[in-house]
Amino acid sequence: MLVTDRDLMWLERLNRHPILRARMESLLCVVEDAAGDLEKADAAERRVIEELRQMGNEALAAWAERGVEKSVAAARVEPKLRSTGKKLYWHTTFGQIDVVEPVWRNGTRIERRFSTRAGIRCRGSSQPLQRVMSDFGADSAFGRVPDKLKEHYGIEMPVSTIQRITEHHAQIICEQEAKREIVAGTMAGVTFIGEMDGSMVPVVEVSSDAKDKRKGKCLAWKEARLNLVHPKGSVTPTFGGHFAGGVEESGRQWWRCAAKAGFAPGSSYLHAVGDGAPWIAMQEEIQFGAQGTYLVDFFHICDYLVEASKVCATDDPRAWLEEQKSRLKANQSDAVLAALAPFVKADREDPATTCDRYIRNRRDQLDYQGAIKQGLPIGSGEIESAHRDVIQERIKLPGAWWSPNHIETMLALRLNRANREWDAYWRGVEKKAA
Repeated sequence: MLVTDRDLMWLERLNRHPILRARMESLLCVVEDAAGDLEKADAAERRVIEELRQMGNEALAAWAERGVEKSVAAARVEPKLRSTGKKLYWHTTFGQIDVVEPVWRNGTRIERRFSTRAGIRCRGSSQPLQRVMSDFGADSAFGRVPDKLKEHYGIEMPVSTIQRITEHHAQIICEQEAKREIVAGTMAGVTFIGEMDGSMVPVVEVSSDAKDKRKGKCLAWKEARLNLVHPKGSVTPTFGGHFAGGVEESGRQWWRCAAKAGFAPGSSYLHAVGDGAPWIAMQEEIQFGAQGTYLVDFFHICDYLVEASKVCATDDPRAWLEEQKSRLKANQSDAVLAALAPFVKADREDPATTCDRYIRNRRDQLDYQGAIKQGLPIGSGEIESAHRDVIQERIKLPGAWWSPNHIETMLALRLNRANREWDAYWRGVEKKAA
């Protein structure tokens, strides 16, 4: 077999790193099943994963040692510098990397040339590991993440570090989104679907007058608001939302969401569906004006009819209910009100009276016939599902209480992932650190 100069060069490199050479030999033993214990594919895969983990750790350690050697060689040409050795370690997806780093003293100034050049902080975590921890922390309770790291990466990290790293990146994402300038969309003539609703989340606040902050906590349920917009026929919505701020902020976030989805001012059209809350209809009018219409969720109004049927048709409430639903879908709200009229009580509240008032206050938001003809939704189930996926799955956990600031930042993190902007964020982190 002919041995080339390139082969000799690689052999010389391997000889300079005996630990890596031994690891390569172990990996080759797996390939050849030298011990005869790897007949099954799953067993071979597990062995390869373990060997690659070890190789990654050893390769990073060798890289660090080589980097230290280079920094020492460069510093020795400066006779005024004096050095002492300090242990440097940081955490990676391959485990903890340890190296002894020279600390150079230039008069009263201390220089750590290797760690500064390499972008390493003692006891810190690498960017790939931060991404992994934030990925798990964005979807699972922080207390469950250490087991996931151990299972999938074979490393151990304390809960406090995982929480700190995840919340750090959530804060950055929140701040970046707040400063982000949204350019109006260009999808002229396109019909968009828009929905918005609120979800109650657990909040803990500390009284400013409390001497003992542990005993001065106030627990409450407050509303986080979520919205979505997508072109008709699309199954990939764009999400927006917020915790702090009133209904004006909700409307602003709805417009930003629509612009991200491609909504073009002056030419696009928004078909908005909601649960009948007046503030949602008001914000649709303020933000989209003549370019949108608002439809009360059909199934929400049916809830009122269900209760009214028990009063208006005691013999056969189901048949009465189905008749009123058919009338609503045919835009015959007058007929529905006429069916309710004999049972409406002006002097007291009952299901028929409540249903009558609900319909009368929203008669211009009941064009179900028009929506059905255009193939547009008449229910807001999409936003209800989104609440479970985007907000409740992570923020509304049993026994979990959040400070207002952390709800805002974690919501921004969840929205970033729901909008498929996660990879773009980390590319920005890498670019900034380069």
